Amino acid sequence: MNNIEISKELLTFIDSSKSMFHTVDTMKKYFDKAGYIFLPENAKWEIKKGGNYYTTRNNSSILAFQVGEELSDYHFQITAAHSDSPTYKVKAVPEMDSPGEHLKLNVEGYGGMIDSTWFDRPLSLAGRVLVRENGNIVNKLFYIDKDILMIPNVAIHLNREINSGYAYNKQVDLLPLFSAGELKKGDFGKMVADELGVKVEDVVAKDLFLVNRQRQCIWGYKDEFVSTPKLDDLQCAFTSMKAFLDAKNPKAINVCAVFDNEEVGSNTKQGAMSTFMKDALKRINASLGFGTDEYHQAVAKSFLVSCDNAHAVHPNHPELYDPTNRTFMNKGIVIKEAANQKYTTDAFSRAVFLEICKKVDVPTQYFANRSDKVGGSTLGNLSNIQVSLHALDIGVAQLGMHSSFETCGIKDTGYMVTALKEFFSTNIKIDCADGVIFE
Repeated sequence: MNNIEISKELLTFIDSSKSMFHTVDTMKKYFDKAGYIFLPENAKWEIKKGGNYYTTRNNSSILAFQVGEELSDYHFQITAAHSDSPTYKVKAVPEMDSPGEHLKLNVEGYGGMIDSTWFDRPLSLAGRVLVRENGNIVNKLFYIDKDILMIPNVAIHLNREINSGYAYNKQVDLLPLFSAGELKKGDFGKMVADELGVKVEDVVAKDLFLVNRQRQCIWGYKDEFVSTPKLDDLQCAFTSMKAFLDAKNPKAINVCAVFDNEEVGSNTKQGAMSTFMKDALKRINASLGFGTDEYHQAVAKSFLVSCDNAHAVHPNHPELYDPTNRTFMNKGIVIKEAANQKYTTDAFSRAVFLEICKKVDVPTQYFANRSDKVGGSTLGNLSNIQVSLHALDIGVAQLGMHSSFETCGIKDTGYMVTALKEFFSTNIKIDCADGVIFE
């Protein structure tokens, strides 16, 4: 696929992934189409060499794996990304009256978003709804494919500080307008029920989030850029999945993991700090007939690539970035490093990944924070709390991270797929002295 084709598939993937629940549902469809077998966590796992499988947790995290046909002295080769993005979550009792018969929704921030990017654009709702059916509770995906909400700005004539560092108050400024009088209190619940085709009294609970309905695009006179909501981190979820499905490694167990709740710290039952991956790896080991000691041997020889997007140098503010470790769109995969270990990359893991990229002519670049700035963290160091692995952090360079509409380069999706496919296809043999053999 060329850069335009792979970028269009990325945009289709993101468009279908309206919430973390939709992301996992979309990925399940990819895996089902490829013949993968679903293994519920609450059922016995029967795994065979040469088999392809996936499991989920909370319907918002997913872990797929391929079991090599020639396993003996085996190990895991893993990618990790996340399914969530910064947004606003609808509170349990959402409707709020406002003067003039206006009705607005009470929401709270999910993650560290750029508040100003959510104003004056069409919004909708997506998530999951728990519904009563025949005496049972069932989970239903929810999305209204219509512009139903907007967060209006105050006119500059009434707020002269709007362009002078005005601090938005999430409980005051960020509440979306729902109606100007046609809808009354109670109609929100009726709307949810009507969209699902159920009775209001059968809607038990909801996890609903705001969705930016702004049109995705490939833009620039030479088609150099891709812009869409949720680029962080659905671009990495897509590229790791795409590479995983296209690869085969008969001597290892390839794993593609996508966790929820990275944007709020990962410290949930379905987050990177949970036991989700550790539980899955142990069950794979046991189902294949290996013992505890063999599991620990396998983990010691395994490798994790944590995939989460990175900051491209902003053309208007290059002074915000490290003077020598700075990254740009369309210049290759970003390898992220930090002395404080917020990123897991070290010389060993960097060397392994550089060799992988060299084999397929994928360019790489390095990101480090300015020494006088504290950066964020991502999945790698958090997942290593539960399963200690050789690991590094990579991503795609993008602009506007945590905006409701983000931008990356047209070439970088293809670079990620190519490099990660080679990672999954190459048998990486790590010995106890941290030497590596590539097969």
